Amino acid sequence: MKIENNAPKTIHRSDYRAPSYLAPEVELHFDLFDDHALIHSRVRYEKNPDGNGTELKLAGMPCTLVSIARDGVLLDESEYTLALDGITLHDQPESFVLEVTTRTEPQNNKTFEGLYLSSGMFSTQCEAEGFRTFTFHPDRPDVMGVFTTTITADREKYPVLLSNGNLVAEADLDDGRHLARWHDPFRKPSYLFALVAGDLALVEDQFTTLCGGEVAIRIYTDRGDEDKVAHA
Repeated sequence: MKIENNAPKTIHRSDYRAPSYLAPEVELHFDLFDDHALIHSRVRYEKNPDGNGTELKLAGMPCTLVSIARDGVLLDESEYTLALDGITLHDQPESFVLEVTTRTEPQNNKTFEGLYLSSGMFSTQCEAEGFRTFTFHPDRPDVMGVFTTTITADREKYPVLLSNGNLVAEADLDDGRHLARWHDPFRKPSYLFALVAGDLALVEDQFTTLCGGEVAIRIYTDRGDEDKVAHA
């Protein structure tokens, strides 16, 4: 596939244009392995009433595109343009679901941006533009959605699987792997997305609010540092 080369350019505040499409629902599935990661995103897009045009621009680099489908149908290469900084999809409908699968190598990511493997633990750093390094997404602060994130990894090496929101499911899988699913009910931009997978210690406590409500406190930290997080 031919990839267009886009030279860097200066962006000014006066250049701002409202996004053509919004992404109210984002589902992410991370399959984490020692030598690679597969990320499958399923995003519902809706035409922005304040936007113009029918092109959807997704930032993405340097992840490898495995597949892309709209409403369950694989897209032909003529239906989108793949460049060094992302993908542009042409003539999109008012509302649709886009599924994108990408492949990255977190163990070779030495930038500490996006998804990386360091000291035996997977972590993400998405602010300000790290999200686009492992999947194709609008990745801009004015596109916000509700995120549901599923993580699978080796159960022994990565017993703790964390992401934003509330833990809604856990399961053991075949071949010594396990799964955790997190749902964040509050809309957020992609730069606030977070993921951690590793062998971490858990410190638990309770907090009683002024209204008498009980709040569970769960703090994860490196093993051996449990005595350093009481102030939190």
